[in-house]
Amino acid sequence: MNLTHLDEQNKPKMVDVSDKDNTQRIAVASGVIEVTPEAFEAVVANITKKGPVLQTAVIAAIQGAKQTSTLIPMCHPLMLTSIKTDIEELSELPGFKLTVIAKLVGKTGVEMEALTGVSVGLLTIYDMLKAIDKGMVIKNIQLEEKSGGKSGDFRR
Repeated sequence: MNLTHLDEQNKPKMVDVSDKDNTQRIAVASGVIEVTPEAFEAVVANITKKGPVLQTAVIAAIQGAKQTSTLIPMCHPLMLTSIKTDIEELSELPGFKLTVIAKLVGKTGVEMEALTGVSVGLLTIYDMLKAIDKGMVIKNIQLEEKSGGKSGDFRR
């Protein structure tokens, strides 16, 4: 099996995408953070000491998606055309589900950008609530769907 991030001498490399066609590419990723009822209520009531948790998490998710190539060594720097986020309150858990949709027209996919956005957004929630809840659990960070490119579409 040939690994795309290794050259003929087994040295790391970034994949050459110069011969690929530009296509519209979209990726949707999501993840969940489970918190205590006390932390959940503080976020929903917007009474945390560090400010508006969910709004800050949205900004962090967008910034995280944009910074993916500086964090993940073999990712190409991409000109993203859209990053959309959604945070769902999961009162029964309690917790929050963050979804990030990344989009571009280009030669490589945006799965890593969507996944990084989710990860950074959830870590931001953790950071802003750690004084209230040290037992938070970040889980189920996953690619929900992707479209575009040679490998075709994927839907979980």
